[in-house]
Amino acid sequence: MKDNITVLVVDDNALLRMGLTETMNIEPGLEPVGMAANGAEAIELVRRLRPDIVTMDYQMPGMDGVECARRIIEEFPETGIILISVFDAEEDIWRAVKAGVKGYLTKKAGEVEEVVEAIQEVAAGGTYFPANLAQKLEWRKEQPELTPRELEVLQLLAAGCSNKEIMDRLDISLPTVKLHVVNLREKLGAADRTQAVVHAFKRGILHLED
Repeated sequence: MKDNITVLVVDDNALLRMGLTETMNIEPGLEPVGMAANGAEAIELVRRLRPDIVTMDYQMPGMDGVECARRIIEEFPETGIILISVFDAEEDIWRAVKAGVKGYLTKKAGEVEEVVEAIQEVAAGGTYFPANLAQKLEWRKEQPELTPRELEVLQLLAAGCSNKEIMDRLDISLPTVKLHVVNLREKLGAADRTQAVVHAFKRGILHLED
């Protein structure tokens, strides 16, 4: 049995990356084996170092943490990945879980001690979701999924497009656009299209960069 849990730290912020690594250096039982600033670097280092755990920033340039986690887990399913994010909406957590992530912490609430606890729990074969995030995750599991086309329509609604503009951009009929809008309102529990967009942002289905 290995003496230490090997950890790869992935974050595009150099100070956070180094700070977390230094903390692990003095934590008994943890062994930081590398640092990466983006998803491509992270995948390359996982292939080379085979860490037990990867702590991963959610929002990174080029490839976000969820997509990076999905690719790593597809190639190395034994690797435990913990996302550390500024996002804490239901859809953000749900995307991570669907990608195979075993732990999820928020940067605003994730103290170093909590990160260490999460690493130990995931390395032991468990999962780690603080109570407030676990509650959001359970609620999200009960919600209907949006289809890829509905998500496209939603993004265009958020951009302020009219039904006709959506029709032209997606090359679909006007009745089809209207049907998608009705379905979005029902699935998001919204009274109108504006409220549907508001709910989508609150739930993390859309982000400002979308």
